[in-house]
Amino acid sequence: MVSPDLLREILKPSNSVLVVWDVHRALFNGIFNKDEFQRALNTAINAARRVNVPIIFTKITPFPSGFEPVTAKIMQWRRGFGPEEMELIVQPQPNDIVINKNTWSLFVGTNVELLLRNSGRYTVVFTGIATDIGVETSARHAYALGFIPVIISDAVSSYDREAHERSLANMRRFFPVITADELARYWS
Repeated sequence: MVSPDLLREILKPSNSVLVVWDVHRALFNGIFNKDEFQRALNTAINAARRVNVPIIFTKITPFPSGFEPVTAKIMQWRRGFGPEEMELIVQPQPNDIVINKNTWSLFVGTNVELLLRNSGRYTVVFTGIATDIGVETSARHAYALGFIPVIISDAVSSYDREAHERSLANMRRFFPVITADELARYWS
């Protein structure tokens, strides 16, 4: 457990970015806790905006036709989703960063590591869908790269409640896991 004083230092706005991971309508429609998730996500985003913490939205982006990896065959769930299902449930603002990505890691095939290092930010606060897939993968990758992941427990979700809970339990062993209201207090 991280002490409140250390967490206050970790979560200084000048050290932090907020990641809003894959909040596509198609994913949101399948999660088990829509109302709680949306409230907590809005709380985290509003807190970040109040103290000028940069917000990074991720978007699932398919590979060009003919360049799909063999692993893309596993991801058949995307077939049949139209443009409206792939819209984000929260619209990025002009100053927000939108990262198109093809993998389950925030850092594979993107320039996010470079952005963080250029800005001197080392705390990556995670929200989004799905806890047990992209959020946990990206948090572990962030930690391996020397960043500090912080997970907002009520602003992450999944299709599978048990997988979500297991993932949060795994991450609590290594990273700070707090609620959106706690985050808002640190960023007040």
